[in-house]
Amino acid sequence: MMLRRRTLMLATMASPFPATIASAQPAPVRVIAANAVKDGYLELVAGFERSSGHKVQTSWAGTVAAARRVAEGENVDLVIIGSDSIDQLIASGRLAPASRADFARSGVAIGLKAGLPRPDTSTPDAVRQAVLAAGRIAFSGGPSGAHVAEMLRRMGIAEAVAAKVTQPASGAEVAALLSKGQVDLAFAQVSEFMGVPNVIELGPLPPAIQNYTTYAIGQGLAASDAARALVRHLTAPGAAGAIRAVGMEPG
Repeated sequence: MMLRRRTLMLATMASPFPATIASAQPAPVRVIAANAVKDGYLELVAGFERSSGHKVQTSWAGTVAAARRVAEGENVDLVIIGSDSIDQLIASGRLAPASRADFARSGVAIGLKAGLPRPDTSTPDAVRQAVLAAGRIAFSGGPSGAHVAEMLRRMGIAEAVAAKVTQPASGAEVAALLSKGQVDLAFAQVSEFMGVPNVIELGPLPPAIQNYTTYAIGQGLAASDAARALVRHLTAPGAAGAIRAVGMEPG
């Protein structure tokens, strides 16, 4: 009996099946996503992983940097960035034709370094005065920053404040500068200020000067079935609550 048990044990140890099973595990869904969608997206992805058994690997970047990576040939299943950039990547053949699916929409918010007097930002002129009075300002090189730069130009103060403007690549970096006290007033997507320590969110821009960025999903040229399932999960009606919870609106 002992000999038979040992023989069975050795046969099991020598069997190729464990390696075969391990190698058959599905590849993870590879995603590049904008920092602005991070919190709501991560909650939804956790649910997808639990229900589907598929893993998702996400790297984070601002819209401009993410679009550059895809344009330079990085192989991904999904990209979630500003919709204008998704459209451009589809048009240039870097993402699958007709694969755009809108995920969430976000307005621009104003953040203040904790400890500073709270300025009035309820009207366009009040925002103008707050910018002029601020010591150091930041906005990103992404969609929200492009709007803020144009807003300052239209207000006629772009040149007057240029020397005190810091413009990192992403809104997440803007929020980090504000949190560290390296700037006094900043502009980024609403979701990018939420939960950041040492930051007072002054609220969204007044409606007359507000701008909304739609964050859309584009599929890679060789996107997997699991990636397409993830798109359906992220854009399903049931995803709306997680998106609204981080200050954004479903796409």
